[in-house]
Amino acid sequence: MTEHEPVLADELTSLLAAEPGQTAVDCTFGGGGHARRVAAQLGSSGTLIGIDRDPAAATRFASFAAEAPCRTLFIPANFAAGLEALGGEGIRPDMVYMDLGMSSMQVDAWERGFSYAYDAPLDMRMDTRQQFDAANLVNEWPESRIAQVLRRFGEERYAGGIAREIARRRPLSTTSELVAAIKAGMPASARFGAGHPAKRSFQAIRIAVNGELDALNEALPLAWDLLPVGGRFGAISFHSLEDRPVKQFLAAKARGCICPPELPICVCGHEPEAELLTRRAVSPGPDEVEANPRSRSAHLRVALKIGLPTPEETG
Repeated sequence: MTEHEPVLADELTSLLAAEPGQTAVDCTFGGGGHARRVAAQLGSSGTLIGIDRDPAAATRFASFAAEAPCRTLFIPANFAAGLEALGGEGIRPDMVYMDLGMSSMQVDAWERGFSYAYDAPLDMRMDTRQQFDAANLVNEWPESRIAQVLRRFGEERYAGGIAREIARRRPLSTTSELVAAIKAGMPASARFGAGHPAKRSFQAIRIAVNGELDALNEALPLAWDLLPVGGRFGAISFHSLEDRPVKQFLAAKARGCICPPELPICVCGHEPEAELLTRRAVSPGPDEVEANPRSRSAHLRVALKIGLPTPEETG
């Protein structure tokens, strides 16, 4: 199996602090880079559960499982559905972690249509069994809804002009046609700024096609509820739309008193459920960024679940 170098691998494995015999859930198996690091810590008595919606990941997981030092299990689903299934089985892992966004293998598979650097069919599906793809979105959705997607998921300043140009040029069938429409919908001066002019729009369309932020918001409480006291949760994000809900969710769990500020004393009795092991998001160092420029925007947050054990946890 070809080695896949994961982002922030040393930092994640150090903060998760897996021990022999424990159970870990990798919510976004991808190429298995993080899973290999964690599996080495779990040892022969441990278990690693991988979740991924991409059918190609199932083949990679089979290769990983054949070499892994620990027990393994794979769930072919998006992480929200996978975590819900684990909860239904009563599984209580010692750690849950997720590497959000798309994997480098998805970007580099030109035929999947994730990249604006290759001419490919308009696809962008993480789960190729899904019927709805990027071609459906750009060709069938109203102009106003496309503009809304570009603003919300891409924070694209020129969303209106780009959506108008996409609608004018329909039907679009390739990524090159989409890139041309995006450029035509922007002022000439904006086409030559920092980064590729289609970057934000491609991100927005990909997020909408795959329902990524809805799945993340659904998965965060599911992951947290699976953990026993003493369990650890970690997430690596690549842009603010992913990082923000993770940050806010963990901050809420780490908060104690929730009384209105005008009350002189606490009457709510609310106790924090989390200890933030990363007070600020951890970013890659200069050596990692130089070796892997795609890691530049990565942010890692990890929290420890605290509180009194439930009767089930104390046995």
